[in-house]
Amino acid sequence: MSDQAVLFGPAVLAEAARALELLRLAGIRVVTAESCTGGLVAGALTHFAGSSDVTEGGFVTYSNSMKQAVLGVQAGTLAAYGAVSAQTVEQMAEGALNACCTAGIAISISGIAGPGGGSEDKPVGLVWFATALRGGATRTSRQIFSGDRASVREQAVLHALTLICARL
Repeated sequence: MSDQAVLFGPAVLAEAARALELLRLAGIRVVTAESCTGGLVAGALTHFAGSSDVTEGGFVTYSNSMKQAVLGVQAGTLAAYGAVSAQTVEQMAEGALNACCTAGIAISISGIAGPGGGSEDKPVGLVWFATALRGGATRTSRQIFSGDRASVREQAVLHALTLICARL
């Protein structure tokens, strides 16, 4: 079994393949901005040979300072709402589009994969997502996933790919 097959389950790979096909049909290129998933969405998309025709790449902005420096997330947003918030993922997605002028859609993710780091307001498993379309609206949504860290991250990757498909 290949390393990629172990890293990505069949559901993730199927959804990544579907996202790539829809991106091709729409003639749109994608860029990712990831925190808790650490580049796994970009990894799932680039698992497939030929994905470079619609995949620009991704930004892994795990720390708040990277979110600010690379994606332009405002310090005031992080101070007021935290890294795991609708406001932050919105700025991450829009910052990724601004940084990558050839992409037409961006997906961003920030969450608490665990096992620690959660609170009553932001429990382990909480993940915020945003999709930004060039010339269109940015949409945010949140999910609360269950399971261990690996499971939360895998569910987040699958959901992110589903959101890309839904916007196309």
